[in-house]
Amino acid sequence: MTLTETDDKLRDLAERAGRELEDAPALSILTWAAETFGERFCVTSSMEDAVVAHLASRAFPGVKVVFLDTGYHFPETIGTRDAVDAVMDVEVITLTPRQTVAEQDAEYGPRLYERDPDLCCALRKVRPLEQGLAGYDAWATGLRRDESATRANTPVVGWDEKRRKVKVSPIARWTQDDVDAYVAEHGVLTNPLLMDGYASVGCAPCTRRVLEGEDARAGRWAGRAKTECGLHG
Repeated sequence: MTLTETDDKLRDLAERAGRELEDAPALSILTWAAETFGERFCVTSSMEDAVVAHLASRAFPGVKVVFLDTGYHFPETIGTRDAVDAVMDVEVITLTPRQTVAEQDAEYGPRLYERDPDLCCALRKVRPLEQGLAGYDAWATGLRRDESATRANTPVVGWDEKRRKVKVSPIARWTQDDVDAYVAEHGVLTNPLLMDGYASVGCAPCTRRVLEGEDARAGRWAGRAKTECGLHG
């Protein structure tokens, strides 16, 4: 089978599953992914919370959880990653960019995130993830439709055209209340910053607390038209 034929087969599989699993519980969606892809399936996590990692560990004990260490994370985010690795039945895999922050500063100048945040995200997030996902056919995310307008049409299972992989978003239909209820019921680890006014946690230089009435991602790249880092569109 050629690479194109493989892509076509995976795309058809994703589109069909997206339709059939639209109303399925998150755990059922992840169980389908684990049974379909096995070791060629992983979860990605920003360590804002460990809800999807926890769900995936129930469907697939020992599942690989991929984390991007951009070099700009809050200490609380690194601490959440370490705690997840220590207490959950998962295997945390940390990806890092090709360059350290100092090396990037030397080539592009300091504070690239201020001057060209799209390039900074490409160097420190998008490219490392693309390389890190090379050995997988499918990956899971924590995207939710209620987070922002740009995520309102997120399928529970879809085709990631950019990376040519099946993209699973098991909690796409969840609300923040659903997340909070799951965290409370299962004692799931969450980033301490969520209790300190941050509704969405990214790199420290580009994340602020949200104001009352703002959507969850208003604190990311505040003051700019940018709302996504490029990992999800």
